[in-house]
Amino acid sequence: MLDLALRSAAVVVLVVLVITAILYLNQRGVLYVRSGGAPGEPPPGVEAVEITTDDDLRLDAWFVPAAKTQTDPEPGPAVLVCNGNAGQRAHRLPLARALAELGYHVLLFDYRGYAGHPGSPSEEGLRADARAAARALAERPEVDPGRVAYFGESLGASVCGGLAAELPPVALILRSPFPSTVEIARHHYPFLPVFEPLIWDRYPLAHQLAESVRSPVLVLVGERDEVVPLDLSRRVYDAAAEPKRWAQVAASHHNDESLLAGGEMMAEMADFLRQWLR
Repeated sequence: MLDLALRSAAVVVLVVLVITAILYLNQRGVLYVRSGGAPGEPPPGVEAVEITTDDDLRLDAWFVPAAKTQTDPEPGPAVLVCNGNAGQRAHRLPLARALAELGYHVLLFDYRGYAGHPGSPSEEGLRADARAAARALAERPEVDPGRVAYFGESLGASVCGGLAAELPPVALILRSPFPSTVEIARHHYPFLPVFEPLIWDRYPLAHQLAESVRSPVLVLVGERDEVVPLDLSRRVYDAAAEPKRWAQVAASHHNDESLLAGGEMMAEMADFLRQWLR
């Protein structure tokens, strides 16, 4: 009986080690979820632009002008949108248009390895992509570089944290953020040994907010988010310096429309952006 128990335990340990090894070798394939090809031509009123990263990758982006620019020739405030996983910039167009109606210019872009772009995603690579996008947005004649906010969704919130530590925005909006890759991995794989030294792309968002980022922060969450639970996003909020703001969107899952450009979410964003960008 003892021998059977030992053999069973050995099998369980072996299975865990095999799964851990597979996930370790394919961790970027698990972390970076890429679906859908290039979005094609932009719709009317949206300008296609190209941005170039520090390592000479050319990435496609869309510039959505503020709806009120015709009556206001002066450079105005703008928002850089850092996507979450899956999809591409066309899927964030409803958010960009909602922000444009509020009077903000918006830049949507796709990371390396996403939406038909060359390159392979990594923490350093996605930060380089966001850095290039932020510079391209700030250099546009329609944009006041002193009134630029960053919006990051899930993985994009982590990208924003690293970017904000380098190029501080006037305000920072983090939708469904998680403290680090290590913490989100431990949540989704509680039966596996997740050790920080084994993680290639750590995205230490909570640490960056505590140590390096001093921009005003709005943390937006969905009450029923099953991908990034509220307690993980709350740890991001707790790490941020004041001024900061916490907002929950009622009965929302991670990918609900209400967390794309829903009325409750946009009302929170409008009030926050009005406070810091106007």
